[in-house]
Amino acid sequence: MLSFANKAKGIVTDGDPLAYVMAPPPNESEEERQARLAAEAEAKRISDAIDEELQRQAKSERRGPRPVKILLLGQSESGKSTTLKNFQLMNTPSAFRKERASWRAVVHLNIVRSIRVILEAMAEIQAQSPYNSSPIRTHPPDSLAHSPSLVPRPSHRSLTPEHLKLKLRLSPLIQVEEELIRRLTPVGSGELEATHLHGDRSRALDRELTVNSQLAWRGVFQRMVGRNSGDGEGDYIDPGDPARVLHACADDMIALWHDPAIKTMLRSQGTRLEDLPGFFLDCIERVTHPKYVPTDDDILRARLKTVGVSEHRFSIKEGYSGTMARDLRIYDVGGHRSLRGNEICAAWAPFFDDMNAILFLAPLSGFDQVLTEDPSVNRLEDSVLLWKSICSNPLLGKTTIILFLNKIDIFQAKLESGVSFSQFIISYGNRPNTFEDTSMYMRRKFGQIHKEYSPQARSFYSHFTSVTNTETTKDLLLNVQESIILANLRSINLTN
Repeated sequence: MLSFANKAKGIVTDGDPLAYVMAPPPNESEEERQARLAAEAEAKRISDAIDEELQRQAKSERRGPRPVKILLLGQSESGKSTTLKNFQLMNTPSAFRKERASWRAVVHLNIVRSIRVILEAMAEIQAQSPYNSSPIRTHPPDSLAHSPSLVPRPSHRSLTPEHLKLKLRLSPLIQVEEELIRRLTPVGSGELEATHLHGDRSRALDRELTVNSQLAWRGVFQRMVGRNSGDGEGDYIDPGDPARVLHACADDMIALWHDPAIKTMLRSQGTRLEDLPGFFLDCIERVTHPKYVPTDDDILRARLKTVGVSEHRFSIKEGYSGTMARDLRIYDVGGHRSLRGNEICAAWAPFFDDMNAILFLAPLSGFDQVLTEDPSVNRLEDSVLLWKSICSNPLLGKTTIILFLNKIDIFQAKLESGVSFSQFIISYGNRPNTFEDTSMYMRRKFGQIHKEYSPQARSFYSHFTSVTNTETTKDLLLNVQESIILANLRSINLTN
């Protein structure tokens, strides 16, 4: 049938399907032919250039010290991107800080997203029942007033006219969000995906921006004059900067977030915005200022979900004199909305069997949350399953594993607020609901899985971390970096 079709089009292929695919279009004009040949020549030139660069890199690696390779792993929102930012800040601080303008947009997107979660919760309450406008005496936020006033206070089942006015005045933030997303995602570099923001609650599905880590989204907000190193203030000259609307809405956002009744409403719905990645509602006035420049800590806290595998290269000094440079490569395997942890491991493991170390992040704070992809699966349980899959994979059997039991600050805050660990992790039983007991229980559990499922003996280290804490994380990553380099030198008997 294929051969008959080809003959009907005047194409002779001798039954070769590849020749059919590569054949020129029928009735091609001379102008079209020249354009096609030029495009094919350009494609070949690019392909040859890539091959030459790969050969050059291979020769360079054979001549110099072997690169040290680290694979960053963990489920979505485990802290992989924040850990990578710490590596960048530690090894290439200048390059890290040149991207402040783009991270400013991400911080603003995080602010808008948090406010929208509140507005959507208010919309649900508004749809369920009319507001109760019985006024009682209370105190408004200190940032807005300095004396008591008559302010209607809702229950968690009703809203007052004042809250509805706030909701209406903040409605322009929807357009701000759309504009920020448009600017942060050049064509083909990002998408919106449905995301559960509220643990067990299926009510609130939110749209979260997801960018492809292989495509350049940074640099789109670089129109900045004055000092933009991050040590001082900057001034953005773009008249269409969405931050102008944010600045105008700052007082209303502060009023909404600090309203006691709104906080009661969120608590009653099981929403803890302060535990979510990208939380900046505690510093609205600062981050919406017209001359705001993100600090290092702001960039570490900013949330931007990535998919795909990205490679990051650093040149690090080693030896007592610090004169010898070694190439450090970190591979970040971004999350994928359609794959579970063990499926992801099976998908990428064959490509990373030459890693010197795996840095795995397991967020303990997810013990009372569920997966976005599968609300029936506990997040901490899924992290354990992914860990088991990595430990047991024979292709990774010789690779040193470093475990970061992450987000211990949020984990401890949840326990201290009365959330029961054993309610979600049944195997914990009736042990004390303290940070010390629960954290050590999980550390032993991860350690036992590593010991039981590893194909062979290998180095294993575990640490309790909060990777948004710059100082403690920097010291820890320096130690991790040095230990991996030393292990790499021992494995090659100091021959490189």
